[in-house]
Amino acid sequence: MKGRNLRAAMHVSAVFATWLAALMLIPALVDLYYGNPDWIVFAISCAVIAALATIVAAATRGIRPTYSTRFAFLLVNLLWLTFAVAGAVPFVESSLQLSLADAFFESMSGITTTGSTVITGLDGLPPGLLLWRSMLQWVGGLGVIGLGLFILPYLKIGGSSVFKLESSDRYDRPFSRMTTFAVSIIGIYMASTFICATLYAMTGMTGFDAINHAMTTVSTGGYSTHDASFGYFENLSTQWVAIVFMLIGATPFTALVVLMLRGRIDMFRDNQVIVMLCYTLGLGIVLAIYLDVTHTEELGLGIEHAIFNIVSLVTTTGYANADYLQWGPFAIALVFMATFLGGCSGSTAGGVKTYRWIALYGIMRRALDRFIYPHAVQSVHSGKDVVGEDTLEVVLLYFTAFILMWSLLTVALTLTGTDFLTALSGILTALANVGPGLGEVIGPAGNFAPLSEPAKWILSFAMLLGRLEIFTVLVLAAPAFWRE
Repeated sequence: MKGRNLRAAMHVSAVFATWLAALMLIPALVDLYYGNPDWIVFAISCAVIAALATIVAAATRGIRPTYSTRFAFLLVNLLWLTFAVAGAVPFVESSLQLSLADAFFESMSGITTTGSTVITGLDGLPPGLLLWRSMLQWVGGLGVIGLGLFILPYLKIGGSSVFKLESSDRYDRPFSRMTTFAVSIIGIYMASTFICATLYAMTGMTGFDAINHAMTTVSTGGYSTHDASFGYFENLSTQWVAIVFMLIGATPFTALVVLMLRGRIDMFRDNQVIVMLCYTLGLGIVLAIYLDVTHTEELGLGIEHAIFNIVSLVTTTGYANADYLQWGPFAIALVFMATFLGGCSGSTAGGVKTYRWIALYGIMRRALDRFIYPHAVQSVHSGKDVVGEDTLEVVLLYFTAFILMWSLLTVALTLTGTDFLTALSGILTALANVGPGLGEVIGPAGNFAPLSEPAKWILSFAMLLGRLEIFTVLVLAAPAFWRE
């Protein structure tokens, strides 16, 4: 039974790998258009990956899995690893000649929409590689939506199973068939990307920059075509476009389907959307006031810089338009706090997620009330929804696992020679899928290139852990998972 499930998961992963290989023809054509010799790299990578994937798919064809949570856990892990490995091939073979650790790190960061990078000199990078990085994040963002809406709820660890915030039940089932619902989400994802690219171009971006940044904005990935990230674009309207679409990317896509195709504003009655907007705006305003009071920046520029960077961190996009580590310890503390928060479930955003903070607040409030009224029977609510006890247990287990893995992986990273601040913030930003960390090495003005290869493997694992909600990965280490 176990072997059958493994072979079936390999078949599905191989099929998806052929699709990813086909996408490599797009950057190949772009490089060919610009006369860059790296087009042959993408062409060969496409052929090799497609051939290997086809062989695996043919060898495992016709094997029917036993549909269960075990198979789902196995499939999700294998899919993300397959995408990361396949996505790394062009980086290894390109003119950059990245090591295996660097290439896998860059690919894993892209497909998990983390946005951390080991590549410097982005302004002079071949256009095909820049586009491939953006495409990895765009594909990863779409995969994250599917993961949050259709897979994690089935495994009882995702946001949909918590408050039904992303369930079509909450919005009176916008479509009766799941296929129609999924196609609608893909359509809105693509439409949002197109509109974002158009607005970027209208505000002064080149067409190439607009397409790349639209893909990494809507997917809340954060890869840029310039070393200075959004600091390269001086037009304030460009940065406000990014703010709007980062927030759209962090909003439940089910709510967007209902809004755009049914004209209903249910999303503004969704508790987690309101909470996310409130703490994002609150942190942004506090940071802007601090910058003005300390004369770090003028009020107008300070508001724009504060809102942009807080939105980027909360939505786990990872863009930066200024080196906020130069703003003082209070600003750094706010940035550190924003790294934890995350967007809504059922969106492309990572992080702890808003619904978990709502649940944690409800748990703490109920505990305090029980000190006063020991015999009272109270439920935890999210808006009008009652949160079940099993759900609250899962939320508490997630926070426990998050802190535990953060601690253990930080210690592991220090064993590679990484300083404590870099290790602490590096693991946090990997688990939260945010991108930049703290300190001179991996802060918004730096990148992860100086870290050792063992450190990059550890961070790659942490990115996968964070993207798949920790338990999806850890369950594979349980002996019971592999027993009949």
